[in-house]
Amino acid sequence: MATSLLDTDSQSSSRDPYYLDRLADELANRESATGLPSISHPSDIDTTNLPDLPEYTPLSHNDKYLTAEVFNVEEFLLARSHTSLPDLRAELRQYHAELKEELVRLINDDYEAFISLSTDLRDEGDRLERLRAPLAGLKVNVLQSKNELQAIQMEIHDKLTQRTKLREQKALLHLLLKISESVTRLESLLLIASPEQNEDESLELNGAKYLAYSSHLEESSDEKFRANRAKHLGRVSTEYTQLLYHVQKARTEKCAFVEGIQWRIDRVRSTLSSDLDHLFSQTLQSLTDPKGENKGTELERNKWIADATECLRTYDMLGLWRDAEDVVRRDVVRYFVKKTIHPGALAAPHSPIVPNTPFHTSTNPMTSTAPTHQIPYTPFTAFIPKQAQFQSSKSVLGLPQVQLLDDTDDPLARVYNQILRFIDRDIVRIMDIAEKVTIKSASEPRHEVDVSSTGTNETHDISDSGFQFLANVVWDELGRSIMAELGSVVFAAGKPNEFRKHYETTQAFIRALESMAPSMSAIFAMRRHPTYIAFERRWQLPVYFQLRWKEIAGTLEEMFAAPRLEPIAPKDGSFATPQGAAAWIAISASWSSEIYIPELSHRFWKLTLQILRRYTAFLQDNLSSSDNAQPERAVSSSSGRGTPLGPALEPTPAEVTAADDALLRQYAAAVTDIKTMESNVNNLWHQVITVVMPDVSEDENLLMEDALREGVSSLTSLIPSLSNNITGILTKRCSEGLLPVRSIPSQFRAMSNKRIPTEPSYFISSILRPLKIFFGVGVSDGPGRLLKEDFMKVISTEVFNSVTQRYISYLSAMRKTEESLRRLKRPKKSPFSLFASSGNTSDEGKDEERIRAQMILDVEAFGKDGELLSVEVSKSQYFLSLKEIVYAVDAE
Repeated sequence: MATSLLDTDSQSSSRDPYYLDRLADELANRESATGLPSISHPSDIDTTNLPDLPEYTPLSHNDKYLTAEVFNVEEFLLARSHTSLPDLRAELRQYHAELKEELVRLINDDYEAFISLSTDLRDEGDRLERLRAPLAGLKVNVLQSKNELQAIQMEIHDKLTQRTKLREQKALLHLLLKISESVTRLESLLLIASPEQNEDESLELNGAKYLAYSSHLEESSDEKFRANRAKHLGRVSTEYTQLLYHVQKARTEKCAFVEGIQWRIDRVRSTLSSDLDHLFSQTLQSLTDPKGENKGTELERNKWIADATECLRTYDMLGLWRDAEDVVRRDVVRYFVKKTIHPGALAAPHSPIVPNTPFHTSTNPMTSTAPTHQIPYTPFTAFIPKQAQFQSSKSVLGLPQVQLLDDTDDPLARVYNQILRFIDRDIVRIMDIAEKVTIKSASEPRHEVDVSSTGTNETHDISDSGFQFLANVVWDELGRSIMAELGSVVFAAGKPNEFRKHYETTQAFIRALESMAPSMSAIFAMRRHPTYIAFERRWQLPVYFQLRWKEIAGTLEEMFAAPRLEPIAPKDGSFATPQGAAAWIAISASWSSEIYIPELSHRFWKLTLQILRRYTAFLQDNLSSSDNAQPERAVSSSSGRGTPLGPALEPTPAEVTAADDALLRQYAAAVTDIKTMESNVNNLWHQVITVVMPDVSEDENLLMEDALREGVSSLTSLIPSLSNNITGILTKRCSEGLLPVRSIPSQFRAMSNKRIPTEPSYFISSILRPLKIFFGVGVSDGPGRLLKEDFMKVISTEVFNSVTQRYISYLSAMRKTEESLRRLKRPKKSPFSLFASSGNTSDEGKDEERIRAQMILDVEAFGKDGELLSVEVSKSQYFLSLKEIVYAVDAE
């Protein structure tokens, strides 16, 4: 067998499937055809520049290419690229021979085991059959034992189940016995006759039995119950709570006994609630006696407070919070509200509960008629210090201090003060006790049982749990009464001044009411109350804003209806035109304490931006019409400096001068108002708007500031054009003062006194006089006096440079004229040179020296006038050119 396997393997290996022999022959033929030199001996090889030889890895069973699932010829040949094909063929043949030898060795080693395997398995079938015979009997025995064990297990399980049911039934019977005993005990504690005692008095209605019994309160006059009724009811409520817990557990088992005894439980509940309401009502009447007939001693008042605390604790234990609130509403609050809030309450004479306080503010922002538009809105300006007697009586108890309103000449504030005093005197103590009871109850573990309704087991919602005297009693009664009895007066938006006064007074009253709240949760509950929401909706704030908008915008548009700007005498920090003052009054009034309402902040913010845009449009329209009405000027403005100047100016008529003066006043007033408006608006933003604006996010605050900055920027963008117009008019007016320069040569030649001048010409001081008058330099007042600090240097420099250019042009023209005269006179006289000394001693040479000296004096005086106007004369290239002209020496 081994020989046949080897022969078969040898035949398959001789087929050469990869054509290695043919590849080796082709490679040998290619090398012989190219004529490459053959290496006769290994020593002839130059190994100095040869690269490192690759590492040789012989073929083995661990070769990754040979052990791959799919043999890839190309990858194998690339991995052996350093081996020639003949060598690779020889290596593969050698590896093939090794594999054959190893295969033969493995077959020879295991051949004996293969042969003996068939011999060892002989007669094994009979043995297996003999082993299979007893298995059927064993299976039957095992199944029978299993069935017997299962039967025993089922019997044990049934016994355990029966015992469990009996145990549960026993526990249920114990529970029902507890319920019965608890009901009987509660009836005994509440002095309710048992069904056996009053069976004859029971009546049947709609198939259900109800006990007809007289009021147990009449039977509870025994001293042992009256002595400490509050604690007695507390113990009863504890028992009742346990009863309801047991009833809830029994109801889950659907016990008919619970349904049969339910009427007795309901009777216990109604009796307990009635007793508790009666006791709490009596305690409240003792504590809050409106007539003051039952003041009691200090010991009695402490006992009443303890009874009220125990009653509230019982209400909280039973979950009857709304019942306690109804008692306070019925016995304390409603009577006072009906007596205090009625249609004639605002007209009724005031009879204060306590003497008037001597502390009054000097001015009431709600009633003051003086314009205080700079005053920011403050929400609690209506509060005055609390009365001394209230402080002394309440501070000992540690209760919140009431904040009374300033009720000077304000009937509504007087009514609110009466309410605040009443709440501080009679309700705050109850709210504080209820809050403490709620906090203590929340910290104690309780069974989740709905004790307010024994028919269901639903739990209360968080918003409905706990006492809410401030929201459900105080504010509910007050809000409804104010809306019903005083709504036509308090919420009347037709008179904005009175409406805002009532709104501010009412909001101050609400804040004072919230300051007496026992906790923040009570404040939130009041603000979520439907009466509070309806009360806030009654304020017609959009109507109020529309009236204020008409008032502010109407007054502003009346001022903007003027055909042109009419400057007024401004003071430092004030506006120079009535239109600018009106625009600022409109903006500041929107945020003043007499008009601003925080809930309308977004509307007033929009109105502020609209006023800024409207004022900008007014200035653009008015100033553009003024520009169109200006006469044509021969002198270019600052934007055209450096360009050739026009022809020489002529004296301006008086009408044009008057028109220029009016334009200068208008432009200066407009620039003054723009700068003042920019400063005032920025101060208003930082000092008022950011303070009174409701809480906004940082991104919204940045957006608002950007919007305001954009509105102010559109207004300040008018300043450059106005400054150019002012510069143009002043340049024209100053250039007119240069006209006498042209007559200096003729004046000196006509003079009889031929002396060297020592003073500048008379007209030099009048050249820049329009600038000095405009900025108020050396004079009492000027149109641009308020612009002196910001604009004098810039405008004066531009005007000075333009006038200097005109001065240079005049001197250049005079030089050309004199040179022409000199050429005409050259055949008769010696050469002539203007502004330069020469050797000629004639009178004409002396005249030129005097003219040159006069020019130097004039230019120096002109430069000093420029320095008085903050012009940097030494840095002006035009003035330096002017000095070069007058100091130059004629080369001729």
